Amino acid sequence: MYCNHCGSQIADQAAICVKCGVATGRGAIGGDATKSTSRILYVLLGIFLGYFGVHNFVAGYTKNAIIQLVITICTCGIGALGVFIWNVVEICTVTKDANGIPFS
Repeated sequence: MYCNHCGSQIADQAAICVKCGVATGRGAIGGDATKSTSRILYVLLGIFLGYFGVHNFVAGYTKNAIIQLVITICTCGIGALGVFIWNVVEICTVTKDANGIPFS
């Protein structure tokens, strides 16, 4: 199998491309590309672990998740208020995962 992002050859069941780090939509991390994420799970993770971007990792928004994690860690929690507001907006407006599949 080849990565859709960079074209590198990867294992058939690889969750991410080793060369570019993009999720392939298979395996444990990316999940099945046709399976939708639970909206309830997304909201609960956003409320309780959103400071660390966990809800975005689950939905496949890796870039946003990493930014939220870095803000929280690098500001020793002070930036968590801004991340909390960002999380509230996300859990109220995001209706699809990173693959464009609506939450179930």
